[in-house]
Amino acid sequence: MAQSIAALTLIGGPTVLIEIAGFRLLTDPTFDAPGRYESRGIVLEKTRGPALGADAIGRLDAVLLSHDQHFDNLDRAGRVFLETAGPTFTTSAGAARLGPIARGLAPWETVRLTAAGGARLFVTATPARHGPPGIEPMTGDVIGFVLGLEQPGDAVYVSGDTVWYEGVAEIARRFRPRLVILFAGAAKPRGPFHVTMDNNDAIETARAFPQARIVAVHNDGWVHFTESQKDFVQALTTLGLADRLATLDLGRRAEFTLA
Repeated sequence: MAQSIAALTLIGGPTVLIEIAGFRLLTDPTFDAPGRYESRGIVLEKTRGPALGADAIGRLDAVLLSHDQHFDNLDRAGRVFLETAGPTFTTSAGAARLGPIARGLAPWETVRLTAAGGARLFVTATPARHGPPGIEPMTGDVIGFVLGLEQPGDAVYVSGDTVWYEGVAEIARRFRPRLVILFAGAAKPRGPFHVTMDNNDAIETARAFPQARIVAVHNDGWVHFTESQKDFVQALTTLGLADRLATLDLGRRAEFTLA
């Protein structure tokens, strides 16, 4: 792949603005102020608001929504934002709930975005499992995404809410992204098990994508996260992966070379 630049701006939680090859995409929109949410007996508490408001995001080519059923991935303000944000790619079940604004993608399904000047971007849905085996009836469907410039999956991988499992290993066998964005934090909203990547999962994932820079998001701003960004950096550094790490400051644009 010819040298390209990807820019990331962390809005907060799982919400990241991705700018690549002239395209602008946003992951899991969360724009609410701090507060509490209750659904099906599970209480989530948000402790930090977004670094940028929805009105500061500007034009988008697409929203990459890993799933719609949890407030820490799509909150009330995020739902309002989707109404005018442009096309939203998400799970098939999520698209059925969201209606015409959304398009459901099955794992491994690819769509191509084309800019007015002819630039193109491949968006491929990837498998994800939101916790341990057997969790699916409780947490519902989730997907991640890989972005490609010259071919599917050669640029950026966005894990979505998943743990390390065979599905993620298969992504690593199929694609060679240069930048990996992990939804980390070891979230424990419903018991002693984590439903997003813990540090061990992150280490496995980093090893599976040996040519990629590793960025962690979705590990701050909510009470149910049990591992912080500091914990993440310390764990990967201890295992000799410090040179692969990159950190994002809230609201500050960071550029990454994809070569």
